[in-house]
Amino acid sequence: MGRRPGLTARQRATKRTFDVVVAGVAMVLLSPVLALCWVVARIDTRASGVFRQVRIGRDGRPFEVRKLRTMRPVRGLTSTVTTADDRRITRSGAVMRSLKLDELPQLVNVLRGEMSLVGPRPDVPGFADELVGADRILLSVRPGITSPAAVAYRHEEQLLAQASDPEAYNREIIWPDKVRINRAYVEHYTFLADLRCLAATVSTVLQHEPTPEQEPKS
Repeated sequence: MGRRPGLTARQRATKRTFDVVVAGVAMVLLSPVLALCWVVARIDTRASGVFRQVRIGRDGRPFEVRKLRTMRPVRGLTSTVTTADDRRITRSGAVMRSLKLDELPQLVNVLRGEMSLVGPRPDVPGFADELVGADRILLSVRPGITSPAAVAYRHEEQLLAQASDPEAYNREIIWPDKVRINRAYVEHYTFLADLRCLAATVSTVLQHEPTPEQEPKS
């Protein structure tokens, strides 16, 4: 009889220990970068440098995710779907988003036990909390700062910018595919998969790959 899909107790313990050690060291080493980005974000957005938003976590429990603020309010724009040409994104915010610096405050979420370094990205209510059947295995793990789906959709904002209806394209095309990718990650989890995902995330940030020009799938 094969092992049940998902993480074993030993894998959970190893993953959590790794998260705490790496997040703790990263917080110390990157604190000057985080402080500088916070000051820039505060000046550029004319608001608090840290953005907080309710996301869905493990077992469907909501929590407040922390990010550096990269957007300012624009009248008439209220969508939670962000495209590459979103007028709400500030100049400094665009740079921080491309380098993933806006995600640094989530190291606090990791230390608090609300997130992991690797796992399905936490989404706003109306997505993960509405998963049904076998797809709900995504809720058995902590959401992550990065994930296999996030790496696969590293050009997501550009793809959404090309769509005639970004919100519909996100919900009908991108979100289901992310569920498929992340479900495979959880069902066949290995610690090596986490290391590979972290390496791929760092690689994509450092390489600054060109944005694909193809039209989104319909």
